[in-house]
Amino acid sequence: MTGLFKFITPYLIIRRNVGRKKYNWFEEGIQYPGFKYYPRVERIKPLKGVPYWEQHILKLFKLDGKTNRVAVIKNIPENNQRLWKVKHLIKIAPITYPDGFPEENDTTYLKENGELKVIKTIGVHNEKLQLAEAFKTDVKKLDGDTLRRNSRLKWLNGWE
Repeated sequence: MTGLFKFITPYLIIRRNVGRKKYNWFEEGIQYPGFKYYPRVERIKPLKGVPYWEQHILKLFKLDGKTNRVAVIKNIPENNQRLWKVKHLIKIAPITYPDGFPEENDTTYLKENGELKVIKTIGVHNEKLQLAEAFKTDVKKLDGDTLRRNSRLKWLNGWE
């Protein structure tokens, strides 16, 4: 009996290949020096025919409106997991800062490729104001009526 049992024992070993070819995604994200990027997410596919759980994820990101809605999402593992589930419905672009980080009073514009353009605040220059005032009050300046009369006389006289 023991000889028979030893003969069958190797056949009882069950091998499972679960997770054998899993890819290790550790440190695969885009890392910029000094900060982690914020993804700009745009929905590119319609919601018709999409399962309710994927629609719920898009509703969490407020991408359930029109097709080309855009959202800026915090780069945390929970959101990355949700984005992975709906990656076939969205387009992701990292936000870059080619003009530097915006300050408190700066106006910004987010382009479609993820560039955040910073429009600096415009201040008042006293030199330009003084020059404009001096130009308006200049005695030697020709006004519109004088210019029209002089131009008309040149036109009528021809080559002189």
